[in-house]
Amino acid sequence: MEFNVERGTFLEAVQKTLGIVERKSTMPILNNVLIKTGDGQITVVATDREVGLVAHYNATVVEEGGITIAARKLFEMIREIQGDSINLKKLENNWVTITCGKIKYRLPGISVDEFPEVSDGDDIGFSKIKSGLLREMITKTYFAISTDEMRASLNGVYLKIDRGWIEMVATDGHRLSVVKMKLEDDVVPDFGSEGIIIPRKGVGEIRKLLEDDDEYVQVGIQQGVCILKKNNTILRVSLIDSDYPDYEKVIPTERGIDVTLNKDEMLHSLKRMGVISSERFSGVKIQLTDHKMVLSSINPDVGEAQDELTVDYSGKDLEMGYNVKYLIEAIDVIGERDISFEMRESHGPGIIRSFGNDSYKCIIMPLRL
Repeated sequence: MEFNVERGTFLEAVQKTLGIVERKSTMPILNNVLIKTGDGQITVVATDREVGLVAHYNATVVEEGGITIAARKLFEMIREIQGDSINLKKLENNWVTITCGKIKYRLPGISVDEFPEVSDGDDIGFSKIKSGLLREMITKTYFAISTDEMRASLNGVYLKIDRGWIEMVATDGHRLSVVKMKLEDDVVPDFGSEGIIIPRKGVGEIRKLLEDDDEYVQVGIQQGVCILKKNNTILRVSLIDSDYPDYEKVIPTERGIDVTLNKDEMLHSLKRMGVISSERFSGVKIQLTDHKMVLSSINPDVGEAQDELTVDYSGKDLEMGYNVKYLIEAIDVIGERDISFEMRESHGPGIIRSFGNDSYKCIIMPLRL
């Protein structure tokens, strides 16, 4: 096996695998990236058995074959090499040389026979979704995914498509983020009536696949696996086999006290409160009075903070407490200039929305301060 490839292309190829390969694994092969040649290109494959990536790149193939190499070390080598073209050659006993100009690395590999198979899903039907739409939905839900391994169904985002609408949901039990957007008329993916749950790691890799591109991505489902195709890359993500909770019961049906705020002003004020917060003391108290909102935070280990915003409000006084980090994350993903902050009496949940746009909402349970 031997090929020549542009350094920038090879660097991009290996970098794409770093979020997938296992850092610590009982199977050393899962630390490796598979590289094989054929038809004037190289194919780069990575998997942790739950998420798999297959990507194709143009190269000058001298001799066909395949090898697996430690992904992170390979990336570090390519990153430090200075030159335009890299030669990779497989030697006896699965050793490999990487040459660029006067620079030469020699490192051990592992036979491709030990590498798990990663299918490209050619035998299933695909539907297309706008990359930018899917990327925006992930951005507005990813932060709310639970990290509690005891609640498997919450360790990912719930994705459902129904009657021309696509909905994505994430919750950790303390907050619930929901995005619902209209699909183009000719785009009708079939995910099944129950929807699917994509695990956190898979969601993160999908987001990388969709970065900086407004083209379409092809999406298909096959036997508990979500498969995405975009340009030269195929991503396979094993879905969570569980029932997602009935999140609609958490969304209040009656309107609370709604205040319109400038996003940046509110965000900066919350960040000033967050400076003195800690894991033990993470709350911010919000007092709503005539034409003003007062934010305050107390941490016995650090000190106190208070800020005041002018708001268009003339109702009765209201005082509520929230996790400051949750508010910041819910607001930070909004692209519009103004936000709607809906609060409730009797320790009801608060809701963050874009002002004048109901496609996104984040429901946040209050704190007793």
